[in-house]
Amino acid sequence: MDVPRAPRGGRGTTPGEHAALLTAPVEGLGEALAAVDAFDRTLVTGLLRPGPEQADGLTVLARALAGSPPAARVAEAAAKAAAGAAGEDHFVTLAAARTALLGAVHDALTAGADEVTGRTREERTAEAPAARPAVNLLAAARTWLSDLARTGWQGIDHELAGAAAPIVSAMLPDPELRRLATLLDGFAAELAASCPGSALDRIPARRWGDLWSRALLLTMPGAADRSAVTAATGRLLPLGLDLHEHATAAQAQVHAVFEPADGTAPRLVRASVSVPKPDTVVAAGVWQLLRPHLSLLTALGEGRAMDLDAMPLTDEGDLIWDDARARAGEPADALATARVVLPTATALPTTPLDRHPARIAEPVFLEGYGSGQDGDTLTFTFAGHALPVDTDRIPTASPLTPEAVAASRACVGLLRWDGGGFRLQPLAVETTVRRKAVALHAGAWAGGTTDKTGVRAEKAATDAVTVLRERAGRLLRK
Repeated sequence: MDVPRAPRGGRGTTPGEHAALLTAPVEGLGEALAAVDAFDRTLVTGLLRPGPEQADGLTVLARALAGSPPAARVAEAAAKAAAGAAGEDHFVTLAAARTALLGAVHDALTAGADEVTGRTREERTAEAPAARPAVNLLAAARTWLSDLARTGWQGIDHELAGAAAPIVSAMLPDPELRRLATLLDGFAAELAASCPGSALDRIPARRWGDLWSRALLLTMPGAADRSAVTAATGRLLPLGLDLHEHATAAQAQVHAVFEPADGTAPRLVRASVSVPKPDTVVAAGVWQLLRPHLSLLTALGEGRAMDLDAMPLTDEGDLIWDDARARAGEPADALATARVVLPTATALPTTPLDRHPARIAEPVFLEGYGSGQDGDTLTFTFAGHALPVDTDRIPTASPLTPEAVAASRACVGLLRWDGGGFRLQPLAVETTVRRKAVALHAGAWAGGTTDKTGVRAEKAATDAVTVLRERAGRLLRK
């Protein structure tokens, strides 16, 4: 099978050519995803007693890696699994093959996005993981994940899902194992909530395949090593905010352009904060849980830059935020930053384990488009080519609305790949309200708001948190 390859484009293309590149087919992409799906189907029924259908799925995966360096090992692992004789090492190899295919898809799609935006991407020399002895807890996690593969998603029960609990508890105190522990904890909880597997009407095969393969690779010594960190000193110009909210947790990720003080090229960076939350805290109330942990949210809400002094920055572009190393700077409009600075910014590479199509989130600036509808989906159109707009990703905790996006004339957003094609997630737009040009941002309420709806939501959240703290205090006193 051919490795997925992006369509060819060029810098300085017109908006119409941009859209054409985004909708052009990617060579080999369909075959790569079909091979991943074929393997994922084998995990649905399990590999304890594989039948002809499981054997066919494993063959498709092995054939997709033919001609690559690990081809022989993948073929051997697939043959062992098809015979019901796969060991832990074979499952690790199959997980690596699956991850490599999705990594190739990620790379092709990212290269296509870079062609569209004219963006350059810095390169880093991959370093071999530090040699360290095998850890018993890693071996225990591998055993549990291998048992999942043998049992299959249709065979999961509470006993199997709960077997991860002691492993997670033993891992959490060790900072080097906490990343894997968190993944295993969430995965096991999701499986437990779906038990028994035999009663499921729909199995999220791709999602559980992603979690299973990632966790299995993280059990290999050195796979979870932290990336290199440098000290970033300069000016940070926020572009917009991506908010993820669940019943018991919330995460805010700020996308920004960093201008180094030494005059080198601007870089695309991210800063994130995650917090647990009660399920009663919703809408704008979530900001008061996030705000104390990331002063950047206040600067974003106020439309200001931030001056950084030796802020830790990973090779992948993630700022390890420390409020002591940041102070509020001058006013900085996100749309102006997107117009002027974003085109000159370089992107940092993605680590091998993080190369997955779902991880693509490329900041882009668009203007001169027409708005339309394709069924229930809003689209931005350039020279007859329509780009779907993902308005479902707009947080309710903001003044940005689907109606404002539809009426906009300029937009800062994240280019994502979802459902077999590129989509745009709006972060901020320029639109007209009462005959006046205004900018609306998804993170406008992050630093506080005088908006009546936002104020009511924050007050409700304060009351809910106060009640929960009082109840927790009474329980602790008992």
